[in-house]
Amino acid sequence: MRTVDPAKHAAKRRAIVDAAAGCFAEKGFERTTTADICRAAGISSGSLFHYFPSKRAVFTAIFTDDAVETAERLEAAAKAADPWAALLDVVAELAGQLAHPAVVRLVLEAAAQAARDDEFAELIHRNDSALRDGLAVLVERAEDAGLIDPGIAPRAAAGWVAGLLDAMISRASLDPGLDLAAEQAILRTILIRFLRPVSPPAGG
Repeated sequence: MRTVDPAKHAAKRRAIVDAAAGCFAEKGFERTTTADICRAAGISSGSLFHYFPSKRAVFTAIFTDDAVETAERLEAAAKAADPWAALLDVVAELAGQLAHPAVVRLVLEAAAQAARDDEFAELIHRNDSALRDGLAVLVERAEDAGLIDPGIAPRAAAGWVAGLLDAMISRASLDPGLDLAAEQAILRTILIRFLRPVSPPAGG
């Protein structure tokens, strides 16, 4: 019996998803064909369907995999010694990814797909909720450590932080020439002023 190497299987699947993401970003979900994905990934149609039953499944995998990676990033940040620095860092990482032109196009395409596919819309909703939950954990840890305003409800604050990330996507979609580094610096300043890190008492 032929055995499957899990590492090789995962790597091949990842390569297909990455290639498909480029196709969907360039042509959109509707205009991208499985032939396009196969050409980009350098595989046959039989190989593609060995990993995914349909084009929709490949598209869904992009956002499922991204949610897993984001969850892992948030989980690692929650274990950091300095939760305030970890919050700023993880937001900077996410903003850097979300503001990339290809990612912006994928996010916009996901919104269009969610409008016509209830099951996919539920996936996007779960991803968004998980992001807010993870951010809320970081906010709560920073509050407990006395590093930000204790009067801010963690879940509400996380919602606004996620909203700022959404704003980055909107800005990048409307202005392809946007200075992403400058925008990320502004985002960091907004977060600092919004959450107001608390200075320790003199001699404390």
